[in-house]
Amino acid sequence: MGKAGVVVGRLQLKNPVIAASGTFGFGAEYGEIYDPSRLGAICTKGLTLLPRQGNPSPRLWETACGLLNSIGLQNPGIDAFIWDELPHMKDQGITVIANVWANNIDEYAIAAERLSESLIDAIELNVSCPNVSGKGLLGEDAAETARLVRQVRRACEKPLWVKLPPTGGSAVARAAQEAGADAICAVNTVRAMAIDIETGRPVFANVVAGLSGPAIKPIALRIVYELAAELTIPVVGIGGISDWRDAIEFIMAGAYAVQVGTANFVDPLAAVKIVAGLERYMSEKNIDDLGVIRGSAQQ
Repeated sequence: MGKAGVVVGRLQLKNPVIAASGTFGFGAEYGEIYDPSRLGAICTKGLTLLPRQGNPSPRLWETACGLLNSIGLQNPGIDAFIWDELPHMKDQGITVIANVWANNIDEYAIAAERLSESLIDAIELNVSCPNVSGKGLLGEDAAETARLVRQVRRACEKPLWVKLPPTGGSAVARAAQEAGADAICAVNTVRAMAIDIETGRPVFANVVAGLSGPAIKPIALRIVYELAAELTIPVVGIGGISDWRDAIEFIMAGAYAVQVGTANFVDPLAAVKIVAGLERYMSEKNIDDLGVIRGSAQQ
């Protein structure tokens, strides 16, 4: 597994750096630049039972220190992923975490069961997508999140992670833990918006989009710090991680692993550079196990 290897719940990773959902596709494009199996894992773009076309354009809008996105979960559907994408990913030795979104709890369970029978390594339940119209965030409701995780847990044998919104709070995280989640991923993008001053209208058709990038890092870091102190299951840190120093901060806050998203758009080599930076840091500090520094900021 190597000295940078980590175990997140029941999932063993060669290192703690994961490509975040929606920013890495299924790895094919980045595979033209470097070997994606160098990463700890790839979290797929959000998958749904049926194919989705996503939201109308524009879908991306740059902000100071961040990026607004309103992709709307465009994806080929779970069956197409299992048949067309997953075999190529596994042939490359990639650890695959399938991010899943559904319209209701029954659909989540069906999707998770189907994926659990495939070659994926873990499932990440997306209960926090901010740019799908007509839905609140399930991950803001502790009781509903617990009901979802319990039902999916019964249908899914693979490691089960739950990706929460920044507004979810510790009550939702504890509910997911008690219902059977193997890890909590924190946080998804922050609900935000932009207005086009030429038209005087919101930029996005759905009005609200998701803000990611360095602008949200301090918020995400604080949430990871708080959740790591309260939970007994691992926390995976997400939000504005741009270099290996950011990753170290999240680990010191208590994260077992980190997900790198928007940084991949700025520099396609960002994630693999973070792996190299972590390994170099460990060597320079004579650290044989990241557990030595994990949560050190809590003490």
